[in-house]
Amino acid sequence: MNSSDHKAAALSLFNAEKNGKQTGLLSLQYPDMNMDDAYAVQGALVELKKEDGLRARGYKIGLTSRAMQDALNIDIPDSGILFDNMFFENGATVPKDRFIQPRIEAEIAFVFKDDLRGDNITIFDVLNATDYVSPALEILDTRILRVDPDSGKTRNVCDTIADNAANAGIVLGGRACKPNDIDLRWAGAIVSRNAVVEETGLGAGVLNHPAQGIVWLANRLAEYGESIQRGQVVISGSFIRPVEATHGSTINADYGSLGSVSVYFE
Repeated sequence: MNSSDHKAAALSLFNAEKNGKQTGLLSLQYPDMNMDDAYAVQGALVELKKEDGLRARGYKIGLTSRAMQDALNIDIPDSGILFDNMFFENGATVPKDRFIQPRIEAEIAFVFKDDLRGDNITIFDVLNATDYVSPALEILDTRILRVDPDSGKTRNVCDTIADNAANAGIVLGGRACKPNDIDLRWAGAIVSRNAVVEETGLGAGVLNHPAQGIVWLANRLAEYGESIQRGQVVISGSFIRPVEATHGSTINADYGSLGSVSVYFE
């Protein structure tokens, strides 16, 4: 792919989100597309969103669980940008036309008090730079078809990365606490849809520690002269499989001593 291809692909994703209609697989349209191309498309998409008046507020990290990495035959996470219009209050109602095919993941959110900059970041640097952690739900959506109807080809990791890592929304809730006040490996949630338990999981499912994904992100950003900045929010990766958020669904994640976070989909 060249720069014109990156911009054209980004525009198709931008319009798909605006119109609520999915676009075709980029990996099918551009069969030689690689992960560098995917992040270049994501970068062009981010610029379109900023030109549209949105403001970046942080990052999401995905593909942190062994199961998801095995499913896509990769061994590294991916990342996307959180924008200001993605944040929902705990218990919020999501309008029925807001997303195309929303799904929910349970995560731990990190809110930073200091910049996290450098190319040799450790888990201790992440914890020291964190103001507090909080239970969170990530709302996933896909502006790209999951399966091409003609060829049967499915989305791959390049499609997902280009599509801002399938990022769509974030709900913060529960009880915020300092990162060293709890063992984040044992922080977990019981996730229910309409009072029926769908998934459970622990923070250790995220690369053995939720902060480890942020180590990967900070070091990756350093390769491009970028960093996690003070005040930004980073959701560190899901420790459950995605739960479909069908119309009329109330999704609740019970984080035990850390409280709960929920969202309703019209």
